[in-house]
Amino acid sequence: MDYLTVVLLGIGLAMDAFAVSVCKGLAMGRITARAAVIIGTWFGFFQFLMPLIGFYLGQSFHSMIADYDHWIAFGLLALIGCNMIRESFSGDDESKGADIGFLVMLVLAIATSIDAFAVGISMAMDGEEILLPAVLIGIITFAISVLGVKAGSIFGDRLGSRAELLGGIILILIGIKVVLEHTGFL
Repeated sequence: MDYLTVVLLGIGLAMDAFAVSVCKGLAMGRITARAAVIIGTWFGFFQFLMPLIGFYLGQSFHSMIADYDHWIAFGLLALIGCNMIRESFSGDDESKGADIGFLVMLVLAIATSIDAFAVGISMAMDGEEILLPAVLIGIITFAISVLGVKAGSIFGDRLGSRAELLGGIILILIGIKVVLEHTGFL
């Protein structure tokens, strides 16, 4: 696989992470560089890791979950999204959508990297190399996610308390998009 193809693949795979990063930036309002790097690292690392796992598990494991992997991604994104919506109506100043704790970020990182897992499987079936593409995909996702957090923060300052509601809705819509893509409606 040539470098241009890998870069385009990395950008495509990073779009879900970008959207979720924007949601995090929306919920957080003012961000620190540290928070943006933490979010970027989670998404970048999982976008690097999942193609490797998919590659090494190969076709047999894919056949076991291919029928419902999109539902797993939808469920994880919908759970986080519904929680963000609920929190937006709770009146608490401290936003759970702004949470970048271990469990929240683990769930989001897994949910946004399931497609990268499938890419790893397809690369194994095609006899492609995996390490360099996985590294590039991870780096691209990291950079795009950091930019997404910053973009979300800019809009979050303008949206105020509605930012978390919007972020939750966006996460649910991303989950729906995943299901529609995998069921052939998109």
